Amino acid sequence: MFIPTTTRDSFADGGDVVATDPRHHPAAPRRQLQGSVALVTGGGRGVGRIVACALADAGAAIALVARSDDELAHTVHLIEAAGGRAAAATADVTDPHDVAAAVTHLQRELGPIDLLVNNAGVVGPIGPLWEVDAAAWWTTMDVNLRGIVLCAQLVLPQMVARRRGRIINITSQAGVHRWPLVSAYSVSKAAVVKLTENLAHETSRYGISIFSVHPGLLPIGMSETVTGHAPTTPHEDHVQRWTLNELAEGRGADPERAVELLLRLAAGHGDSLSGRHLSVHDDLDAVLARVHEVRDHDLYVLRPERLAVVTSHRSNRPAESLQRRPQIGHCRQLTTTASLRSRRIDDVELDDGVGPVREDDAR
Repeated sequence: MFIPTTTRDSFADGGDVVATDPRHHPAAPRRQLQGSVALVTGGGRGVGRIVACALADAGAAIALVARSDDELAHTVHLIEAAGGRAAAATADVTDPHDVAAAVTHLQRELGPIDLLVNNAGVVGPIGPLWEVDAAAWWTTMDVNLRGIVLCAQLVLPQMVARRRGRIINITSQAGVHRWPLVSAYSVSKAAVVKLTENLAHETSRYGISIFSVHPGLLPIGMSETVTGHAPTTPHEDHVQRWTLNELAEGRGADPERAVELLLRLAAGHGDSLSGRHLSVHDDLDAVLARVHEVRDHDLYVLRPERLAVVTSHRSNRPAESLQRRPQIGHCRQLTTTASLRSRRIDDVELDDGVGPVREDDAR
């Protein structure tokens, strides 16, 4: 059920204030978003809270949607305590009427939405497909994909009419690579990566930019969901141990670096890359410097890899027309713009066939 959330509650200092207080984001493009309105789903905690606070510090008025009234009110408190402006509404992003009422209320409070950050998401069931609960699998698709579709449909008409706007979809390398045992999450994120590309083409004539962003394996958000409960199956135990090991070995991502990338995209620095899947490990300036190459070779999008010389007996096209396109594997990036740690998943091998082995394979 949609419920407008008060913005006047008082809170004691929480343990996560250091991570979410916008004053701890010196890289934020201060005031670059002044006068704009940003809607952040899943903004009550984790990545959503950090992003909301950082966007507020950059000058945006923040509209928040999540399911927890208390968590939303805490985020609003943090933003207002830092001098920002925010409004919140509790809603289930998978319920069309619920989320429509929430967005209508927030637009009435703050004005038309200039930026949508689709952050709400769930990990979903962990285990082989034939063992997990089918309803739980589809619920993951509902939250991670349908929620994004519904929110986009609510804000895009005004963006199209005003001929401006940006949408940032929080995705994962799990969506451009396999993640066995976590198939609902992986498949839903893959769908969002591809939705981003299609939607970017549909909206480009209206001055709207759409991005898919992998924020990295962070010590908050989805990682907290995976590591914050006792495993009930060997499969959950395996995924939890892998996640904890990646973080312990320093192969996670820096939340501030993820926020910096999101802020730059929100401010329009990456509009020429609309429709692309970007990672926290990418050097955005280096990619932008070679944007013509990115476009010419259709990089940073989800494509299958094909053999260069194989032809079909049913095809009348010459062999050269069937050669492999310049992109490779799942989501190829420029090969000279990033360090070893920031490579994409083209050369990743799986650990005993169950989970990815590097931090940029799963959020």
